[in-house]
Amino acid sequence: METVHFNGMIAALFVSLCLLAPLTQATDVQYCDKKADYSVKVKGVEISPYPVARGKPATFSISAVADGAITGGKLVIDVAYFGWHIHSETHDLCAETSCPVTTGDFVVAHSQVLPGFTPPGSYSLTMKMYDADKNELTCIGFGFDIGFASSVADS
Repeated sequence: METVHFNGMIAALFVSLCLLAPLTQATDVQYCDKKADYSVKVKGVEISPYPVARGKPATFSISAVADGAITGGKLVIDVAYFGWHIHSETHDLCAETSCPVTTGDFVVAHSQVLPGFTPPGSYSLTMKMYDADKNELTCIGFGFDIGFASSVADS
């Protein structure tokens, strides 16, 4: 009887994970310079929710590995829409992850609400990470989609 109950719990967990899976997206990452030996290697990027909904919070989580300690720095983000540069922003690295970053695995997470008037479609994002001495630690690019849903339309 316990086996049936346990199997039922596993099935419920599996169904729950299947329902949540479309809400996040692991995306392919390309380095800006494929020949560079960056001191921060990016393992992956997860975007939640996916596609990004206009007017609602979206979180970009970047999993990375540092080959040395990082005490501070900045992130420079550039966004393009169908190849046209449309937005740039700079963030304090320590506001997006716990500093100091020690050698090994760490995550940079940034949440943002895109304006309701943001056009739906395919976007590309380039992120450069610099240390406190302005040395480039990594540079990556990846694509993401903004869906048609909007909190402006919902209200």
